[in-house]
Amino acid sequence: MVNRKELNPDSSPMAAFGARMRRFREDRGWSQEGLAVHLSYSSQHISAVETCRKPPTLPFARELDRAFGAAETVDSFEREWRDIRHGSLLEGFPEYVGHEGRAAEIRLFQIGIVPGLLQTPAYASALANGDVRRGSITPEQAAERVSVLAERQATLVRRRPPTLLVVMDESCIRRPVGGAEVMSEQLERLVEFAALPNSMLQIAPYAMGERRPFNLPINLLTLLDRTVIAYAESHTQGHLDRESAFVLPVLSDYHQLQAESLSQTESVAMINEVRKGIP
Repeated sequence: MVNRKELNPDSSPMAAFGARMRRFREDRGWSQEGLAVHLSYSSQHISAVETCRKPPTLPFARELDRAFGAAETVDSFEREWRDIRHGSLLEGFPEYVGHEGRAAEIRLFQIGIVPGLLQTPAYASALANGDVRRGSITPEQAAERVSVLAERQATLVRRRPPTLLVVMDESCIRRPVGGAEVMSEQLERLVEFAALPNSMLQIAPYAMGERRPFNLPINLLTLLDRTVIAYAESHTQGHLDRESAFVLPVLSDYHQLQAESLSQTESVAMINEVRKGIP
């Protein structure tokens, strides 16, 4: 205890992470060596994270949650890590991403741009760089967005990937992003996605008109315990909802959207027609 370093949790998000880790550890009467027994990390590594000499990582945060029994709670270290990692993203989105990576089924509806989980790196970079040119984000934040997207896409290739159901407004495939080469590659990626055994891709055509139930993007996740949560986004804010009074009507509207949209075969045919028309 002679060399104990005092921590100031208000000095930075990383310091707050380290201070809370120390508090959880000491509440259980564990030394750093005692905590190391429950982790695959050394006491030296634990000390370095506690005192901000090393940043926490996602695997480290998840091991802390297992050791402290905090997994899947509002106090989880994984959630705090995501708040640190994704601090420049919309409110509610980091928590959504945590659930998305473990979902059994993902339903998406998107307007105007291809959904992030289906974007190619070039398409994602073009969108992010467009925001930089408008001055709405910094180059560092643009790089962060593309990095986060790559991490999200990586969760889809796990040993038991989720079922992914995607409905896109027709504007998603007709709005040019990044130039002809980028757009052609992106449309080809959509066709490849539609051929996967755990996927369904549909286009909501312009002709649907007022029958389209959503005017904003919507994400629905079915978790392993069959709980369904919804995430909706405006230009400035994201909102995650678990209340059945909100989620069940959204799920019903999504089913209606699927019924009104083109079939997957018709959707792929439309995507190919658009791709042929790219100069």
